[in-house]
Amino acid sequence: MQTINPLEFFRTLPPKQCTECGTHIIEQAESYLLECDRCLSRRED
Repeated sequence: MQTINPLEFFRTLPPKQCTECGTHIIEQAESYLLECDRCLSRRED
């Protein structure tokens, strides 16, 4: 079994997409959001 360099693993991950509109989300550290800021602002509380 080949061991993958952890840095290479994270570099090759596809960009996260918003589950509502499908646009790419610019991720921040420790962020678990699945929707973009635009979709989150449209959501009613």
